[in-house]
Amino acid sequence: MDTKAFRALSYGVYVITSQVEGRPVGCVANSVMQITSSPATVAVSMNRDNFTHSALASTGVFAVNVLGEQSNPSLIGRFGFSSSRDTDKFTGVSYEEKQGVPVLHDSCAFLLCRVIDRMETSTHTVFLSEVIDAGVFPPAIAGDPMTYAYYHKVIKGTSPKNAPTYLPEEGEKKPEAGKTSSVRWVCSVCGYVYEGDPLPDGFVCPLCSAPAEKFTRQVG
Repeated sequence: MDTKAFRALSYGVYVITSQVEGRPVGCVANSVMQITSSPATVAVSMNRDNFTHSALASTGVFAVNVLGEQSNPSLIGRFGFSSSRDTDKFTGVSYEEKQGVPVLHDSCAFLLCRVIDRMETSTHTVFLSEVIDAGVFPPAIAGDPMTYAYYHKVIKGTSPKNAPTYLPEEGEKKPEAGKTSSVRWVCSVCGYVYEGDPLPDGFVCPLCSAPAEKFTRQVG
């Protein structure tokens, strides 16, 4: 089975936020689906290894923050490639609370949700949830909603290993016959790709803020 076929499906890029014992938590997700419009119902798939999963399971309330093409890419690195278990992901992030749930300002829109049912798979839980509040931010803030394709092709990011759409990385590609080899630097933390050689002095990953020593040089 060619699992790359799943990338032909449409996805967005979202930050799922909640709270545990009074502190905000969150993680990146790309599998969010509207089930019905009346009553407004959505389904969210989340890996059970994510710390945020425990917040949804225990509190039953969370927000879907829809990232835009102009949202700061560091939000993806911050919420997608570290754990709320041992990291305060909200330090320096602008947000407000709605019914105790953090809502990010640097986004296109938000959906405040309450879990009404759940389905378990071998690795993920699908939370079926009613939308109890929603809002849209001005387009000037985050631009158009970000698609997963945009994230891969323009921001050049990879999927967190706990994401439903994660695929094992392919081996290094050899240059095609007749083509000159190119050099790229790949972040070992989040997979961001910098095209060119050498890395600029003082370079840090624009997604996860990893320093230059976390990048590996690849040719081809």
